Amino acid sequence: MSGAFSAIGAFWTYVSTLLDPFCGPVGLFSLFGNGTLVACGDAGWGDEIAFGVKVTISLALATLPVGLLIGFLIALAAQSEEKSLRLATGIYTTIFRGLPELLTLFIVYYGIQMLLQSMAGYIGITGPVEINAFVAGMVALSVVFSSYASEVLLSAFKAIPKGQYEAGAALGLSRGHTMVLIIIPQLVRIALPGMTNLWVILLKDTSYVSIIGVACIIRQTGIAACVSKEAFFFYSIACLLYLILALLSSIGIGFIDRWSRKSEARR
Repeated sequence: MSGAFSAIGAFWTYVSTLLDPFCGPVGLFSLFGNGTLVACGDAGWGDEIAFGVKVTISLALATLPVGLLIGFLIALAAQSEEKSLRLATGIYTTIFRGLPELLTLFIVYYGIQMLLQSMAGYIGITGPVEINAFVAGMVALSVVFSSYASEVLLSAFKAIPKGQYEAGAALGLSRGHTMVLIIIPQLVRIALPGMTNLWVILLKDTSYVSIIGVACIIRQTGIAACVSKEAFFFYSIACLLYLILALLSSIGIGFIDRWSRKSEARR
């Protein structure tokens, strides 16, 4: 069995290397970077920068669903008849939209460590407590993203006529089925432009996690710039990579937008 797992792992590594868009056989740095500072392998910084791109994308993709879920729940709570819920959501969004993202990151990263350290004796942990920097970055970015996403979703909720809810009830649908089958498809279409902007902002905000040691694009290019003394070159590479990610995101969101408008076109 261990031999089978080893074979699968080796095959997956081979496929990943083959399809690597940066350092694979037909990768960007392999084709155009040989003999330069961005060459792959020991000759340049291509491998490190490619790893930074993967970490940046992974962090953004890990943050997105968490932030969207929290933002969706906050938007629902903001419409609640319960005054305490509305007050709590107002405080939450005011705080995390008002604080700088970098400060929020520091509070999460160091605050969680201090909290865990204070609880270490109760949960049987000895020695210093450290939180994974990637996880801390994801939590901090999720909190910030959700505070903005909740406002976009709340506006989208308000744009949906109340008659849509009544129509679902008239068809015998439960509240949950009405939300999933009737409200959420419209919510996606209405909120998509605002969410597009938030996604691009999230991609850029991943650069903050370089401060706490996460190997994102900014950290990897920054190390390369310091060692090679070619700051302008490597930071230009970082600019280009972020612009490429934004462009690819726009293309992907365009497909989602066309999908969300299919039902509207048939009416």
